[in-house]
Amino acid sequence: MRELKTLVKLSKWLVVLGAINWGLVALMKFNLVTLLFGQWPVMEMWVYVLMGAAGMWGAFAMLTNTKKK
Repeated sequence: MRELKTLVKLSKWLVVLGAINWGLVALMKFNLVTLLFGQWPVMEMWVYVLMGAAGMWGAFAMLTNTKKK
């Protein structure tokens, strides 16, 4: 169960970092991911893949939320 909590927390941080990155790209033409991982194109690609997967997982979780209020 602890592993799942860690994965959920990591996923949320990836979504937040992805949103910040695209906000910076739109407002200032500054890509944080490229700055950090631009020397390693494969690593840069995997960061984007993980951000996208985290975003899809978050969207799925929101759409299928069955918690009782």
